[in-house]
Order: sequence, then structure tokens, then C-alpha cells
Amino acid sequence: MAGKRALVVTTVPADEASLREALPDADEIRVVAPAADVSFLQWLTNDEDDARRRADDAAQRVASAAGGDTKVEIDRTSESTDAAQAIRDALRDFQADEIVVVTRPGDDSTWLEDETVQAALDAHGIPVRHRELSPTG
Repeated sequence: MAGKRALVVTTVPADEASLREALPDADEIRVVAPAADVSFLQWLTNDEDDARRRADDAAQRVASAAGGDTKVEIDRTSESTDAAQAIRDALRDFQADEIVVVTRPGDDSTWLEDETVQAALDAHGIPVRHRELSPTG
């Protein structure tokens, strides 16, 4: 029997200690880090490189914070600017027992308010936990 599996969705390149407190106790974690911090103008001009670098940094930090015996996989296809699609894609082949969304308060988590993101999180009937880090975390 497989252990607990968690999908961690984040755009937050936070420090390891803050992330460690936010991460679930799971045997296997898949990290989805959408490049959601893109303005409309950046999206129109395909100027998404900085957002993709921040998303990769966020994913790497989560993987580092998980450590220990936890098997961690970073979903490399998740650096899309479409957070909802990244979540749907990850859940298509990763059977999570829980979804943990890690954000910071305020503007850093406006992507989470998108109706399509909420629909993607709710579509599978998997429990969703929102862990909000401190503004300095």
C-alpha cells in the first residue's frame, strides 16, 4: 500500500524553514509551481521568462524543504502561466490524497482567486489546505 501523496501548489520562493512548516506530512510530494506572476502586458508580449524563473525557484525551494525520506518530484510542465491547467495536468497522472496551496498574503496570491483555479482545485474531491506564509517567509 502506498503512503500519503500530496500535491503542493505554490508560486512562493520562500525560505526553507517557513516552507517546512507549511508542507504536509507525506511520503510523496509533487510540486506544481505555475508562473502565475505575469502581468497582462507581459503575457501579451510573451515576456514570461522572469515569472518562469521565479516559479522554478519556488519549486526548487519546496523540494529542498521537503527533504528527508519524502520522495519529491517537481512537475516541470507546471511552469505555465495557466495555474488551473497546471493543476489539472498534475492531477491527471498523480493521485494525490491532499492538495496544499502555499501562498503569501495579498498580491502574491491573486492567482488563487481565479475561478478556473478554484474549479481545478475542487474538481477531484481531494481535500485542499491553504497554507499562507508570513509576508517575510
